Amino acid sequence: MIFQFFKQHVFAWPWAWWLLLWIPIYVWLTWKNQKNRGGLFISMQEELPEQIGWKARLYPYISILRVLAIIAFITALARPQKPFAEEKAEGDGIDIIICMDVSGSMLAQDFEPNRLEAAKAVASSFIESRKADRIGLVIFSGESFTLCPLTTDHDHLKEQIWQIKSGQLEDGTAIGSGLATSLDRLQQQKTRSKVVILLTDGENNGGDIGPLDAITMASSLQVKVYTIGVGTEGFANVPVKSSSGEVIIQKEKVNIDEALLQDMARKTGGRYFRAKDNEGLQLVYREIDRLEKSKVMITKTTRFQEKFTVPLLIALTLLFIELILRLWWRRMI
Repeated sequence: MIFQFFKQHVFAWPWAWWLLLWIPIYVWLTWKNQKNRGGLFISMQEELPEQIGWKARLYPYISILRVLAIIAFITALARPQKPFAEEKAEGDGIDIIICMDVSGSMLAQDFEPNRLEAAKAVASSFIESRKADRIGLVIFSGESFTLCPLTTDHDHLKEQIWQIKSGQLEDGTAIGSGLATSLDRLQQQKTRSKVVILLTDGENNGGDIGPLDAITMASSLQVKVYTIGVGTEGFANVPVKSSSGEVIIQKEKVNIDEALLQDMARKTGGRYFRAKDNEGLQLVYREIDRLEKSKVMITKTTRFQEKFTVPLLIALTLLFIELILRLWWRRMI
């Protein structure tokens, strides 16, 4: 507990610690004074243990409380303070929509622990690095849905990301609908830079809006689209429900429409990336973070909260206990 106190605090007047050097001198003078003090001789020595007993023998140790109180007073004099930092981000941010595939195939285990969980973790880390940007979240499978509109409340956004589960929407892969929903969230904004990061592991096979129409919309709105194809080469283990309701693991071929994703990125001024494992996905988001830099100025202010009252109260409490014990001992004698 004491170690944690000193670890979490700084001291405004550290020179006060030099006063600790006087404590050994004080202890020596106190001991010498008690040694030289005159004594009271009682003729009936056999009655002393019955009247005073072992409690009187502890009397000299009461002085330890005063020494501890002095140490606490010196700690209070050093003015312990608890620092905390406030950060304020200012600048020209970018509006970013993270458009994430949540279809059943995203549970494939060629990523650790699976594609969906890996995508959530990397997206959450990406959000932490974009302090001045407004970021929103759209999920899609057979249909699309805005899970979080554009916001600067990144903590809330990350909470929404971690709550994503496969099966929230009708199954399928509606890439065009996912992009269209993302564009709908961006088209009313007046920011100069608008970006969609679209992540999928399959081929378009549903939705009300086709991918080509969505690409045309993105170009007209001057929205840059970065596309990410997620999945290894060949086959991947995917958990599926059997007819009996039991979850079994079976191998399924990885089918990513790379031509579509490349076309989507090229026509909107973005880039296409292929991520085949967790590390590859992290590198993709780092590259996007590098390409889409915001003009941000971070102002960091460190404030200090005075905490001298804690050791001061401890010192006063110890002195009070010492006083009570001395009065009690004298009354007993």
